[in-house]
Amino acid sequence: MSPQTPQTTGTPDITSVPRPPVPTLDDRITGSLLGAAVGDALGGPVEGYAPEQIVERHGGRVTGVVGPWNGAAWRTARPIAPYHKGDGHVTDDTLMTHALIRVYEKVRDHLDAYAVAEHLVPELMGRTVWIPELEAEALPLQRVFLAEKWIVTRLHYGHADPREAGNGNVVNCGAAMYMAPVGLVNAANPAGAYTEALDIAGAHQSSYGREAAGVFAAAVAAACAPGATPRSVVDTAIALAKDGTRAAIEAVAEVADGHRDFETALGPLRAAVAPYDSVGPDYRAPSLDARRPSRVHAIEELPVALGMLLVGEGDYRRTVLGAVNYGRDCDSIATMAGALSGALHGESAVPAEWAKQVAEASRLDLHGPATALTAVTHEVFIRDTARRRAHESAYATLTDTTR
Repeated sequence: MSPQTPQTTGTPDITSVPRPPVPTLDDRITGSLLGAAVGDALGGPVEGYAPEQIVERHGGRVTGVVGPWNGAAWRTARPIAPYHKGDGHVTDDTLMTHALIRVYEKVRDHLDAYAVAEHLVPELMGRTVWIPELEAEALPLQRVFLAEKWIVTRLHYGHADPREAGNGNVVNCGAAMYMAPVGLVNAANPAGAYTEALDIAGAHQSSYGREAAGVFAAAVAAACAPGATPRSVVDTAIALAKDGTRAAIEAVAEVADGHRDFETALGPLRAAVAPYDSVGPDYRAPSLDARRPSRVHAIEELPVALGMLLVGEGDYRRTVLGAVNYGRDCDSIATMAGALSGALHGESAVPAEWAKQVAEASRLDLHGPATALTAVTHEVFIRDTARRRAHESAYATLTDTTR
């Protein structure tokens, strides 16, 4: 052996291998919210269509920001008009997420159903914001779907008990789609996120729609835990989920484990979730059993988002593009998938060119809400620590046998 040749052993020097930095909590919050908004914007223009239709319309799979489905005729073309979906515009998923963050800014603590009545309702019906799809300043209430208008109808006009106001509403992904902030405020505490989201969502949804809100928030919280992986996120979701929601996630996860390319996974994931999805094969013509309370059904969006997280191995591009090209309610699927991938890896995971396009096209500051929620999250943790210590002190006193 020449003197210039270093001697080696059978064990490589792993200390010399660079490791990716572990995202901080602040970075994960930004990554999750930015990732959700970008996913929303990418999925918006192909929402409601099947994967085969998407390929025919775009000459292949969607690989980034695309224009409206009907091109320049978006203003009058049904069923999309009058919304300008595409060109990097976020949808109601992001509008609702940002509205919930503003509620957290006001309360600066954990939320419940009463916070929806006292703060979210005024946000929807009394605060003018820029609506990208309308290309105008308007009230969020003028953009959101009927299932979200229900919140205002029941709480402002019907004076329903906020904890029960969701009963009777359309059961869909409306409550789940904007619950990422709940998971982030409860970062690394999935059980706490699940409980808080169920309480909040009680003012909006019931049945499996409410359940999905809790499980999605828990999944986001799990994605913030140190050392989290796509598998740990999905396992946490399964452990907390109930009834058809749990069965649907289990079925989709089992199928997703056999794929690492969303192209091959599109059909199998749809087949796996179909027995639990009440909407039916034609997304624009729901079945007679659609969106009714049930203990055996589940919303389609959350299981598929978790499945794509596994297929994409947490990589933002692969995960979100899988969600987008799945079609159907793909803006919400991509919103959830983007929030999870962003929480796992932080802001650097979200392609900067996509984030820039979406922020500029939507005329929204996508970092501002993250900064605001980060500040609230730190405050809530301090409050939780004080509450926990008070409980520990009380317990110690109650169990002190030396007195």
